[in-house]
Amino acid sequence: MQLKSKLIWIGIGVLSLVLRWLGSFQPEWIERIYSRGIFIFMRGLYDLLFGWLPFPMLYLFVPLVIIWLVKTIIKIGKSTPKWPLRIWYGAVTFVAFLSGLIFAFLLVWGYNYGKVSMEDQLGISPKPLDKNQIWEALQAETQELIALRASIPGAGEEALDQTNHPPRLERRLRQLLKSWLKENDFPSFGKARAYKIYPKGIFMHFSSSGLYFPFTGQGQVDAGLHPLQWPYVMTHEMGHAYGFGDEGTCNFLAYVACASSKDPVIAYMGRLAYWRTLATSYLRYEREAYQAFRETLPVGMQADLNAINENLRAYPDFMPKARYAAYDAYLKAQGIKEGMLNYSRVMMMVQAWKAKQAMN
Repeated sequence: MQLKSKLIWIGIGVLSLVLRWLGSFQPEWIERIYSRGIFIFMRGLYDLLFGWLPFPMLYLFVPLVIIWLVKTIIKIGKSTPKWPLRIWYGAVTFVAFLSGLIFAFLLVWGYNYGKVSMEDQLGISPKPLDKNQIWEALQAETQELIALRASIPGAGEEALDQTNHPPRLERRLRQLLKSWLKENDFPSFGKARAYKIYPKGIFMHFSSSGLYFPFTGQGQVDAGLHPLQWPYVMTHEMGHAYGFGDEGTCNFLAYVACASSKDPVIAYMGRLAYWRTLATSYLRYEREAYQAFRETLPVGMQADLNAINENLRAYPDFMPKARYAAYDAYLKAQGIKEGMLNYSRVMMMVQAWKAKQAMN
């Protein structure tokens, strides 16, 4: 009976993958049936079960899974005394567990990877930026940031920090994101969360700043991040929680949501993250020119950038190549052809969005 149930789970996992493959040919079906239907129900269920918790459910989920795995291994050892049978039964159990995990992942969130792209729904056509376009975008964004920082009460030449944040930051960011999604005809049902998670550096040591965990429906932000980075990263993770798998899309959502804020602190910190993406891209082309340009920035803005960089250096990457290769493979498996390069797609999306707004 136990073997039969495991084979059933393996079959369910395979079937869920087949449905994902078939859906890749008809993203409109996934958009209509899943992203704007089943997923919204799942979003509401997660909010009901976990949305009220003052801590991330991940703290409970991981230990429970580990305990279950240990008990399962012990059970297999006791019920199958012969090693060949232990190995065979253990392999079947592992495949069944993996199949169940795949099914659950796709059901609660993963099918969103196959939905209609945000670019198509917004009617924009992102195109790669050349060196001159990146430079122009960097200059334009710089002027906006200088003006925003100057409008922050009490902002001087020292780096901004958590004391500059408005109260209930997570709630404000969620409201901004929901408003933008609603205005642009995207589902915004539910109460997406973005918790700070400890110990500090748990993600940063692996070249990441946050994580959306689909099995709990919650976003997590590394508590080691500099407060200047919180608005952008928190909004990015909440973007995942509202059904967007693409990393470039969630970076775009973080930018437009923060940029729409009337609070100069949120607008400045959110746009500063995008500025750093532009700066990093231009740096690859013209290192000396970028360094000369950076020295012309106002002292306060330089202090902010220095504070972020210094904080990042406090959490060196443990396995940069392994992490990059693993996540690159994961993204490509979900249909994101450019893999890790998808993160920088935000530059193309922002410029295409601005071009459309200028025409309206």
